Amino acid sequence: MRLVPASLRARLALVFGIGTSVVVLVSLSLLYVALDRQLDGAVDADLAARSNDLGASVGAHDLSAVANDPMAQLYAADGSPIATAAAISGRVLLDPAEVRAVHGTTVRSVTLPARATGVPLRVRVLSRPVGGSAQVLAVAQPLAAVERAGARQMVVLAVATPVLIAALAALGLMLLRAALRPVELLTREAAAISTVDADRRLPVVGGDDEIAHLAATLEGMLSRLSVAFARERAFVDDASHELRTPIAVLQGEIDLALAAADDPEEVRRSLLAAQRQVLKLGRLAEDLLLLARERMGSVVVYREPVDLGDLARAEASALAAVTGLTVDVRGGPVVVEADGDRLRQVLTNLAANSVEAGATSARVTVSAGHDYIGIEWADDGPGFPPGLLDAAFERFVRGDPSRTSSTGAGLGLSIVRAIVAAHGGTAKLTNGPPLGGAVVTVRLPLTAPRPAETTVR
Repeated sequence: MRLVPASLRARLALVFGIGTSVVVLVSLSLLYVALDRQLDGAVDADLAARSNDLGASVGAHDLSAVANDPMAQLYAADGSPIATAAAISGRVLLDPAEVRAVHGTTVRSVTLPARATGVPLRVRVLSRPVGGSAQVLAVAQPLAAVERAGARQMVVLAVATPVLIAALAALGLMLLRAALRPVELLTREAAAISTVDADRRLPVVGGDDEIAHLAATLEGMLSRLSVAFARERAFVDDASHELRTPIAVLQGEIDLALAAADDPEEVRRSLLAAQRQVLKLGRLAEDLLLLARERMGSVVVYREPVDLGDLARAEASALAAVTGLTVDVRGGPVVVEADGDRLRQVLTNLAANSVEAGATSARVTVSAGHDYIGIEWADDGPGFPPGLLDAAFERFVRGDPSRTSSTGAGLGLSIVRAIVAAHGGTAKLTNGPPLGGAVVTVRLPLTAPRPAETTVR
């Protein structure tokens, strides 16, 4: 059996009801005690006033005032009554021992024994010494009216307490419903949003309270998720487009080879063309896999001491032989903990990007700063178009066809950024000196990041 409700509204209502009940019960109990004491105080004040008046009369040897009082007695020092009010004739307010024990003003409640035809009488008695002969004056007041008033107060409070608790609980429930209504609306709208209507937005919650802030935060999160979904859809669309062309060419070459089965030379040319498309598909698949891992933060880099100067010079010779690009390497020996194969891939992609842009020469400058290693790649091509500088690192971004002969998938610079980020570094694009074309500046930290950040498999 579940004792605590599952609903937040029910839990809040339960806590509010219990808290309200405790507060109301304590408040009404204190009120009852205060009223009871006020009634006792009023009785004591009346007794004190009567005692003062009778004390003055006794001091003037006028005992008739005691006899005419509603309820008073004057005692001698031995406890015997000297004067008694007519209303309590035959009764004593104090016995001899109590009379002898009076040394100052005392107030207490006592019960007088019942007479033959009556009932016991509850009275409030004020006693004090008077006169100069150790006489004691006792003044009393019946408590029946006071007790009836207290009982009426108790009845009123007993009836009012559950009514007041119920009213406050109902009011609290109404306030909870009004306060949580925006949350219910947000919950329904959020549950209705799916990937089909990802552009759907949550309703606006007015005000400047916590729920309004929550709604604004959720709306911002949905906006960011919508942008992420749009990017992923664009990535899938672009990847599908890039894969479609080589697959179509591959299919065509295979068809040609099958149609020219009796012509070995034609079959060979078709197979070679198909082989080039397979290699292109393989490179594209590897690039897409690397970028997918980069999105997940799991690009693997194997760190070992690498001399960037030697690596750049060796790679420059290989690139010059393959691409025809003249690469000038400057800078002395600079050793860094990095993945040499991945850095070669960076230089290869940068060279391919320069060749596709029409550059004929490039310069690689290796330098060491206070806490970083710098690699600057510059070419003499037309540079990045002004509108492309901020987006060139994005996937499937190509320059203006009139400014470049690019036939690639537009993933080269994205891979450069992914590899550099996996090393904990940064990459920046500019145009201008030293060769007047595109400039890519890479910075790698001297101290390698923790393996958990860059070497997650």
